[in-house]
Amino acid sequence: MIQAILADDEILARQKLRQLLREERDIEIVGECASASETVELVRAAKPELLFLDIRMPGMDGFDVIGALSGEEGLQMPAIIFTTAYDQYALRAFEVHAIDYLLKPFTSGRLRSAIQRVRERAVLRVTVPESSEKNESEAGPATRIVFKSRGRILFLPVADIRWIGAEENYVRLCTGQETHLLRETISHLEGRLDTQAFLRVHRSFIVNLNYVKEVRTELDGESVVVMTDGQKVAMSRAYRSRIMGWLHR
Repeated sequence: MIQAILADDEILARQKLRQLLREERDIEIVGECASASETVELVRAAKPELLFLDIRMPGMDGFDVIGALSGEEGLQMPAIIFTTAYDQYALRAFEVHAIDYLLKPFTSGRLRSAIQRVRERAVLRVTVPESSEKNESEAGPATRIVFKSRGRILFLPVADIRWIGAEENYVRLCTGQETHLLRETISHLEGRLDTQAFLRVHRSFIVNLNYVKEVRTELDGESVVVMTDGQKVAMSRAYRSRIMGWLHR
């Protein structure tokens, strides 16, 4: 069972969350809090594995709670899922390594997706010795990209991205089922990616090598990268040696 605490100053918000969590059989609610100070004290006492945390609460805010708990020697920080009506704190939530950021009102499906991340983290803690884990700030390439898309705050796993295309001052992130437009230059984003998995094949395109099926020359003489789903990504001559080098490793 995953023991969880609900921290929100609105009783109706806690009731709604409690109802949604009834569908998650492996989540056990071990306490509720209405203020930041109560949250700190309850986490210290109960030592939950998961904390659903509102941002704006009486006294300290949700980030103050995390700061207070992070300074506790010997306390294992719970996984944090923010539940809030404010979207402007999403980037800061990512910086403190929150598992997810749920904008109220959220659906049971959206909640289930966040909890699945917690389950995956729990499995990782069992299979990977704690001494071998790296601090995320030292881990090198980004593993998630956080951004706002169509009214949602998304924590997109980088491994889900199949290819990236530049569109002026934006980049389009293409996964298997969706595309997302992010205000970012492709060169800056390239610097955040794992060079073992992502390769620049054109000044306007980056591909995830895990989804590359083949490289071929079309009838018009232009080279393309064919992805596993059949999509074609343009490859320029200037970058051809990069991917050919990868193919011959």
